[in-house]
Amino acid sequence: MIADPLPCAWHFDALGTPWRVDSEEPLPDEVRAAVAALIDRFDRDWSRYRADSLVSRIARDPGRHRLPHDAGPLLGLYAELYEATAGRVSPLVGGALAASGFGPRLTGVADVVPRWEDALAWDGEHLDTAHPVMLDVGAAGKGYLVDLVSGSLADAGIGRSVVDGSGDLRIRDVPMRIALEHPGDATKAIGVAEVSGGALSASAGNRRRHADGRHHVLDAVTGLPARDVVATWAVAGDDLTADGAATALFFDVDPSWLARRGVEWVRMLSDGTLQTSRDFPGEVFA
Repeated sequence: MIADPLPCAWHFDALGTPWRVDSEEPLPDEVRAAVAALIDRFDRDWSRYRADSLVSRIARDPGRHRLPHDAGPLLGLYAELYEATAGRVSPLVGGALAASGFGPRLTGVADVVPRWEDALAWDGEHLDTAHPVMLDVGAAGKGYLVDLVSGSLADAGIGRSVVDGSGDLRIRDVPMRIALEHPGDATKAIGVAEVSGGALSASAGNRRRHADGRHHVLDAVTGLPARDVVATWAVAGDDLTADGAATALFFDVDPSWLARRGVEWVRMLSDGTLQTSRDFPGEVFA
């Protein structure tokens, strides 16, 4: 993100990454407290790294669980992504990620990724699991939380703002030029996005990678890290969609889903080739 898009910046850590909220005036203490409470609740619901989280309880105790009131858009998007990528993006990769060294392992949770239709059912309010599964919402969850924080600011009367969740941006009425960081060299950019409202998310396999090259973007069909794509950038009306699309673009994603969700995108292949959608708002340097 470019530096200082608005006069006031609030820096803090959330979900293990640095966050930043920019606004025209310093945020009141009560607004900051509301944002902190929202983030803490989201972490207690969805973190694989907390033994007291909802997803950890679901993993330990298969059966029926009532989901948070705002879970609908998140699981609804996952259902769309699962279909649009022929099962390659799934919220059921938690066990496979833990087996690969990304997060704690739980007894009884299989290392392989089960099929959605075999493992769980969701009725809009409740999640029913047939056996121990570890949910992971990393493909779109942080983007959704960025949206929730941005919405909380708007509800508090904060008009223009930028919420930056370390690669996931929600922008409200702030014209910005955002460098698309080269995944192999943080001092270089492969292009620039121009966004004044909506969201941009970026994803790259080099962000969370083991010494042997394994990274966190797993193909739920094979259980292996994505190989053909090394970095993606997605622009959409909300960051839930942008974050989910940035993950889906590591695979063969149905173009009609991208069009229906209003996603414009850029991705870098493993050989350095850049691909971009026709109406991406910005420019690519190659």
